[in-house]
Amino acid sequence: CKMSKTSIKDKLAVVRQQLSQAATASGRSPEEIQLIAVSKTKPAAMINEAVLANHTAFGENMVQEAINKMSALNNIDNIEWHMIGHLQKNKVKFCPGNFQWIHSIDSIELAKKLEERCALKQQNINVLIQVNLSQEKSKFGVQQLVELFQLAETLHAGHWIKLRGLMTIPEPDLGEASTRKIFEKLRMWRDQLQKELCAPEINELSMGMTADFKWAIQEGATMIRLGTAIFGPR
Repeated sequence: CKMSKTSIKDKLAVVRQQLSQAATASGRSPEEIQLIAVSKTKPAAMINEAVLANHTAFGENMVQEAINKMSALNNIDNIEWHMIGHLQKNKVKFCPGNFQWIHSIDSIELAKKLEERCALKQQNINVLIQVNLSQEKSKFGVQQLVELFQLAETLHAGHWIKLRGLMTIPEPDLGEASTRKIFEKLRMWRDQLQKELCAPEINELSMGMTADFKWAIQEGATMIRLGTAIFGPR
């Protein structure tokens, strides 16, 4: 009998189609937006299935869990790993050489530790600053523009870490208008950083998840992080 379960390949096709439509509707090119498949809590076999459907960027939020998957999939050479969860200082040493991107830098102390580790391993890493624009107590991230600039300057001065943009996770269920305001503010802060630091490479906006990625695309997202839409509910 045939399985009625939609395959990861089919789900990816649907998501790519939605991404493309949202981009076109916003007068943007779909090529400007990278889809990050959030594979946290999902087994390596599911990631492998997505790789077979030509997907290469995956988001994890626990360093140890991610490293286990990396070793299970180490025969695949073009996977790009994104650390999207809160990064604990004692886990920094595992990042260089394993993750290509970290979306969740939220303190100067963490930035300096990462720079040291990258220097030790002679490995570059792309980083985004996590901004907590909903100012939720349970979320990490800088909340003030002055705080953002201090952290950005530290990162920008680093030799091994490359500051590439900003990331945010809005409070869920805020509705379209309030959610888009948060996305818009993140874009404005990124534009200010880019200008003040004369750094055109600070161009990424990691924002938008399964529930709100279409709004994020309208507000300029360059990376969207989708888990449920690709791998099903956790």
